[in-house]
Amino acid sequence: MSSPAKRRKKNDGSGQPVRNLNYFFAKQKDEAAKAADRAAMTVTNAEATANRDNGDATLTDEELARKLQEEWNKEDQSAVAGQPTSSDDLYAEPEQPSSIGVVDANSTESKSLETEKAPIEPSKPAAAKKNTLSLQSTATEEDSVCASLPFDQGPLEFDPSKHIAQLQKLWAADGGRATYALLTRGFVMVNSTTSRIKIVDTLVNLLRTIIEGDAESLLPAVWLATNSISPPYIDLELGLGGSAISKALKKVCGLDNAGLKTLYNKYGDAGDVAFEAKKRQSFTLRKPKPLTIKGVFGLLVQIANSKGHGSVEAKQRLVERLLQDARGAEESRYIVRTLVQHLRIGAVKTTMLIALSRAIMLSKPPNATFDTRTVESLRKLKKEELAQIYSKNEEIVKACFARRPNYNDLIPALLEIGVCDELLLRCGLALHIPLRPMLGSITRDLGEMLTKLHGRDFACEYKYDGQRAQVHCDENGKVTIFSRHLEVMTDKYPDLVALVPEIRGEGVSSFILEGEVVAIDHESGELKTFQTLANRARKDVAVTSVTIDVCLFAFDLMYLNGEELLDRPFRERRNLLRSLFIEIPHHFTWVKSLDATSTDEEAVQAFFKSATDIKCEGIMVKVLNNLPNPDLQADIETPPDDVPPEPLTPKKPKKTKGRAKPSITPTDTDSPKPSTRRKPLPSTYHPDKRLDAWLKVKKDYTHTSETLDLIPIAAFHGSGRKAAWWSPILLAIRNASTGHLEAVTKCMSGFTDAFYKANRTKYDPDDEECTAVLREGKPAYVEYNGGAGTPDVWFEPSEVWEVAFADLTLSPTYTAAIGLVSEERGLSTRFPRFLKVREDKGIDEATEAEELAMLYRKQESRVVKEDKGEDSEE
Repeated sequence: MSSPAKRRKKNDGSGQPVRNLNYFFAKQKDEAAKAADRAAMTVTNAEATANRDNGDATLTDEELARKLQEEWNKEDQSAVAGQPTSSDDLYAEPEQPSSIGVVDANSTESKSLETEKAPIEPSKPAAAKKNTLSLQSTATEEDSVCASLPFDQGPLEFDPSKHIAQLQKLWAADGGRATYALLTRGFVMVNSTTSRIKIVDTLVNLLRTIIEGDAESLLPAVWLATNSISPPYIDLELGLGGSAISKALKKVCGLDNAGLKTLYNKYGDAGDVAFEAKKRQSFTLRKPKPLTIKGVFGLLVQIANSKGHGSVEAKQRLVERLLQDARGAEESRYIVRTLVQHLRIGAVKTTMLIALSRAIMLSKPPNATFDTRTVESLRKLKKEELAQIYSKNEEIVKACFARRPNYNDLIPALLEIGVCDELLLRCGLALHIPLRPMLGSITRDLGEMLTKLHGRDFACEYKYDGQRAQVHCDENGKVTIFSRHLEVMTDKYPDLVALVPEIRGEGVSSFILEGEVVAIDHESGELKTFQTLANRARKDVAVTSVTIDVCLFAFDLMYLNGEELLDRPFRERRNLLRSLFIEIPHHFTWVKSLDATSTDEEAVQAFFKSATDIKCEGIMVKVLNNLPNPDLQADIETPPDDVPPEPLTPKKPKKTKGRAKPSITPTDTDSPKPSTRRKPLPSTYHPDKRLDAWLKVKKDYTHTSETLDLIPIAAFHGSGRKAAWWSPILLAIRNASTGHLEAVTKCMSGFTDAFYKANRTKYDPDDEECTAVLREGKPAYVEYNGGAGTPDVWFEPSEVWEVAFADLTLSPTYTAAIGLVSEERGLSTRFPRFLKVREDKGIDEATEAEELAMLYRKQESRVVKEDKGEDSEE
């Protein structure tokens, strides 16, 4: 039997080794490459050919192209004297890599090369010359114009009219639409500062330029800048996974899997990865057509609307198209950040509304008729006067958006009538369009709450462990239910929809009410945990298939029979709710409440305890009336007899180190009231505001004596400010009987920046010598089902962290102590917070599964004892 070496010999007796296929194909590839070179470098000059064969054999393609171009330029200059040089053939930005197309007139194919050398200034012949090699930069005049826009100036210094004519001339080729390069310029400048004032000023200048130059692009520009394409209550999501963007980056930028992973591990942000990939891109098959703001937004909507068979491929093509047309690394960065819906420029909702109000105050579209403020008149105002004007306009715009949170409604109205009182009428409450809910301020404990509300009548309400719901019903009986984040939940609660005709009393035609949806036992009325409610299906739920019963605990009424109730005191709104709607026990009822004052401390403490005992999160405390209780105010706000009252019209205020002067605007004009140093606490409903008129007193980990000793086992890439660090961290307990580590929670609270940096250094997958990282992925001794996402890095278990928490809860995601309290679910923590590293403990001393189960049983037994020992107060 011959050896493998012999089998590789030819069997014709020559003894020569057999040539493999690569040997022959290599020759063909060499010949094909040479043919391509000859086709691309065809010249009529015999001397140039000789130079290429002799002296230029060692030159790179780019160097040869440049040399030949210089020679041909000299020939063209001698043939056609006095011809001007075209600006299209020049390189702009020599200090930055630029893409150059090598064009052959016969093949009409272009090849792009990167260079950092000085620009070439070829002369343009009178007529196109066959077989002429030309070098063209893909950078356009618009790029340099946009890059010079001083958006970082103050709004009273920046004059968009100086740039509009030039920009519109450049936009003419694209139908007059503002290009994405303009928006990118604004994003880059906003991202370059952490100053909130600078961010607002930059956005104001950007929006003013769009308003005066191409008002139709304002709406898509605002959607793109706020990192969304529709309001939350309209189901329009991009539906893109990370794989679609990764595939597009690899295809467009010529990356392989290893290169892409290296960039992501280094930068941790998809946009930064796209920036670096585009910078390193070597080849462009075509000169990209400029992206427009409207065009980018339209493509995003097209991606979101791609449904059904073939939608994945369609979305992939659209993503690739966006990345191919992105000119330069910065456009690529923000296109990708938009696709992953994490723009990271700080243009949050409030910032954008402020910028819009100021931009509309200073600029308007060419055909608009509303009045604007001139820059000259505003410059003459004092700082305080200017701030007052700004504030008034901002409050109007914010109030409109809070009542109708849709830029599709707000921006057309702004462009038509500007910022005025009529805007509030146009953007008022509307049925089936959710208003943003009012929020409560957090207090540390009952003592702080009583101090803040001293002198007031207030209502304490159970803060149920459920889901906040906003229920809309029109005259035709159509019902829509929204979450606190304005998402539609109508399909999730068909049983509540069916309940609405039964709870609506006589004389009620349309309404908007607010309440808490809580999982409940309809027979006994026993409340269940939020985790139980979370297990309810979210879409296409049939009433007959409902297995988790719920009850709606109503607590506010904002709209009734076509009339807004936002300006009515809470006491009046509550009375209307309870008198006009019909209670159905264990299905629809009111939140349990207690009316009290700051003198009823014991009663409030007992009410708080009763709330936490039945698994409520705590209590909400709400001011009942706009004005303080005179009987309670008398002893704390009446000044001594020898102190004269403060004048109603004080002189010019002076800056003092002490307490600020009180507001002199009276709430009642009948008679002047004594001034107060306390903040006003209105009992009216203020959408999207967090005021001290509503206070949350929650059961928190500050009241929990137990802590857990947990083992960090894995982590996820952070986002936003934490993109370079690990956050959150996956933590585990140990199971003494199996020897395994069981995942229990993800923690991202309690860490300092210094800790984040040290932790990232300790668990560094890029460091080949780092032994704290498990490069093979999840070890066999770790139990984690991945329901909370797949970690980006796995740790070698080596330390113990002390973690505080609010409650223990059953979880379908985590496996900790599974089988000890439930056969199907493990235990997890609510509101975990890192306290410190337990350097005195090893991992064999971490919290054990049985110990965790015991803590859970102890937590549940407290509730059972109270239920048995006390009768229901209902």
